[in-house]
Amino acid sequence: MAVLSTPDTGAQGRDGKSLSHKIGIGISGLVGAFLAFDVFGKFTLPQQVKDGTAALGFPSGQALVMGIVLAACVVVYLVPRTAVLGAVGITAYLGGAVTANMRIEAPLFSHTLFAVYLGVLMWIGLVLRRPELLRVAGLRR
Repeated sequence: MAVLSTPDTGAQGRDGKSLSHKIGIGISGLVGAFLAFDVFGKFTLPQQVKDGTAALGFPSGQALVMGIVLAACVVVYLVPRTAVLGAVGITAYLGGAVTANMRIEAPLFSHTLFAVYLGVLMWIGLVLRRPELLRVAGLRR
């Protein structure tokens, strides 16, 4: 199995990591923290989560199932070796969030597309951490 590698194009820090790699780790950490906060809400089920889940047309008990799925994806995403698999799972989860918000005709830019914004930010962080993904996606030679 061939391992993809790309020449490092960023400025090197003291620890040998490029600035873009460090920024990618920071972005990934922020996205992971936001999603972990969402998981926490789904596990603890405060009234706001129950109301929001019901407003989207789901029984409030389904929030726990959503939290378990999201927690698994976030853990897989935050482990460097499995980050791409986790990002694919989170992308699918966020796609469901977009669909649920579209179904109830939630405001487009503030609610419905928020999951898209988060997903794009997540992939930017991952590409900064692993630039070889651009070649795999056919965006760079």
